[in-house]
Amino acid sequence: MLEKIRVIFSIPELRKKILLTLLLLMVFRVGSIIHLPVIDQNKMTAYAENMKKGDWGALLNTVAIFSASDISQATIFGLGIMPYISASIIFQLLGSVYEPLKKLQKEGETGRKKINEWTRYATVIICLFQSAAYLGYLQQSGLMNDSETFCADGKLYMSWWFMSIFTMTCGTAFLMWLGEQIDEYGIGNGISLLIMAGIVARMPRAAANLFGPIFTNGLQIGSEGDSIGVEKLLVLGFMFVAVIAGVVFVTLGQRRIPTQTAKHVRGRKQFGGNRQYLPLRVNQAGVMPIIFASSLLMFPQLLFRWLQGYRFDGFWGDFINFSADCFNRGSSLTYNLMYIALIYFFCYFWTAITFNPQDMAENLKNYGTFIPGHRPGTRTAHYLEKVMVRITYVGAAFLAIVAILPTIISSEMGVDYNVSSFFGGTGLLIAVSVAFDLVQKIDSHLVMRNYTGLLQK
Repeated sequence: MLEKIRVIFSIPELRKKILLTLLLLMVFRVGSIIHLPVIDQNKMTAYAENMKKGDWGALLNTVAIFSASDISQATIFGLGIMPYISASIIFQLLGSVYEPLKKLQKEGETGRKKINEWTRYATVIICLFQSAAYLGYLQQSGLMNDSETFCADGKLYMSWWFMSIFTMTCGTAFLMWLGEQIDEYGIGNGISLLIMAGIVARMPRAAANLFGPIFTNGLQIGSEGDSIGVEKLLVLGFMFVAVIAGVVFVTLGQRRIPTQTAKHVRGRKQFGGNRQYLPLRVNQAGVMPIIFASSLLMFPQLLFRWLQGYRFDGFWGDFINFSADCFNRGSSLTYNLMYIALIYFFCYFWTAITFNPQDMAENLKNYGTFIPGHRPGTRTAHYLEKVMVRITYVGAAFLAIVAILPTIISSEMGVDYNVSSFFGGTGLLIAVSVAFDLVQKIDSHLVMRNYTGLLQK
């Protein structure tokens, strides 16, 4: 492995790409610790830690992971890359139902550039609304620094308001630019690497939460209170390795459908007749079903918690208390069952949007390729759809296990959720997917220069 790393940095072009990528990621991390003025960061940290223990915990943790931001600090990159991802998802969904946008997607590079331009404009608009809502929420929560006073006429306050909105919007736009620079001049997918950098940056804090009690109470047999026993560390270590191995196995899992190219003769030469395969990913939907399911379940949970504050009597009081218990994350079997059901639903929903068997069958037919035993055209499309339905069932089961595993570890083993979130959920799936994509990009440069890849013996 050391020899392969030496070979990587001995290639001038690859070395420049890797160093530039690391430099841009360093810029991203530096910007993530530059705070907005006036906001009391100590109050902000304490408030965020308190929120993580409540009903907002799962949603805030998911948003923080997916946006590559830190919710415990109000920084210039406070919105992260989430507005851009939201805009991209909106246009991707519209592309499946809005005919002019669907035609634009089929125009190749020209259409892609036009959609990217619209996505940037939509990102700026989303940033303006999200930053205003975020700062308004901080103001109502009393997180402004008491030592900073505003003028009586309110001019300084309005100037700070617009300055902060402009700063956070520019921060997200700058992150978009960083991602594009990594795509063009660096190595790997820029936006994905920014998200992965945000996930990796959370690991020291999680390690401090896990190993902090050891330095305070010492390592001992058995776990009492906040102490961490030897057996708990061994179990967590074994589970961490096993979960990563399972995620890698399913993430790289494919259903390979054999295909064959029709033979044709030109002059005295014969072309075609090659046997290949069509790879269909087991986890075609990626991490999106977990994002949608957790976000959707958060709304009834917050609604019933809010209604509990009114202290209804009689039937309605019992109904609200029962519903709040059912939607309690971690301690409710009903919540986990609904979570799994929603993951299955969004797996099939997202796969139906991103995977079009009819278009794939037409492309195979146009290139003179067919699946043995199935006629080109409609029969091939039906067969691809049937195969995708079956493997999506397995992929959804995998996502469901990964999604509920952090909650089970946190509740059953008494581990902080910030620690157990690295044993599954969105963070682990994103980190593994981005890591393999980065390795494949590096391997392509090595193989092009007749070197062995990182994962090749």
